[in-house]
Amino acid sequence: MSFFESIILALVEGITEFLPISSTGHIIIFSSLLGISSTAFVKTFTVAVQLGAILAVVVLYWEKFWKSLKFYFVLCVAVLPILIIGFMLKDKIDALLDRIDVVGYMLILGGIVLIFLEDIIPKSNRNNTEVSYFEGMKIGFFQCLALLPGVSRSAATIIGGMAQGLKKRDATEFSFFLAVPTMVIATAYKVLNFFLEGHGISEDEITILVVGNIVAFFVAILAIKTFIRFISNNSFKIFGYYRIIIGIIILTLFYFGKIQFS
Repeated sequence: MSFFESIILALVEGITEFLPISSTGHIIIFSSLLGISSTAFVKTFTVAVQLGAILAVVVLYWEKFWKSLKFYFVLCVAVLPILIIGFMLKDKIDALLDRIDVVGYMLILGGIVLIFLEDIIPKSNRNNTEVSYFEGMKIGFFQCLALLPGVSRSAATIIGGMAQGLKKRDATEFSFFLAVPTMVIATAYKVLNFFLEGHGISEDEITILVVGNIVAFFVAILAIKTFIRFISNNSFKIFGYYRIIIGIIILTLFYFGKIQFS
C-alpha cells in the first residue's frame, strides 16, 4: 500500500466511521477499486486507522467521559456481546471481510431498514438521556450485526438505541461512545495478532499508520459535527437511499467482473 493509498483510506475512514453507511464496507470498496492487495499490514491498517476517528469522539465529548464511573460501566456491559460473539466467529468474520458481494447486499438491506426506520420506531419523547445497563446490553447485541461487512456499526447501534426509546440524537451519541471501547479493543487485538503471527513493520509503514490516524482524526471531527447537525433536523432516509444506490453499483460491477475479491 502506497502513502497516497493510505491517505485515501484514512479519508474514507474519517468520513464514514460515524455515518450509518458502513466504514468497513467503504474501505473494502476503495481498497478494491485502488487495487490494494489484502496483505497482513493492510488488514491491520484498516482497523488501526479507526483509532484516529475514535479519538475525535473523546476530544469532542471529553466532558461526558469525565462525568461518572457508571458511564464506563455501561459501556463495558454494552461492548461485551461483540467481544464474545466476535471471538467465537472470528475466522468466519475474517473470511467475509474481502467479500465485495456481501458488502453490496448488506448495504442494500441496511438501506431499506434506514428508509423505514422512523416509521417503524415511533418518535421518542424520552427526556432521560442516561442508558441503563440492560439497555446498554441490548444495544450491544445490535452492534454484533456489524460483524457482517457492509452492515455499519453506527447504523446498528443507532437503531439499537432508538429501539430502547432513546431520542435520535441521544442514540447517535451513544453509538459514538460505544465505538471507543469497541474499536480500541479491536485495534489492540488486530495489532497483537499481527506481531504474534511473525510480521514485522517498517519505518515507512509506521509513518503510514501515524499519518493515516492523524488524517482520520481531523476528518472525523468534521464528520461528527456535520452528522449531528444533520440528523437533529432530518431523517435517516437519505443514508438509506445512498446505501441502496452504492450497493447496486457494487453488485453490478462485481458481477460484471469489474471489481474482485482482494
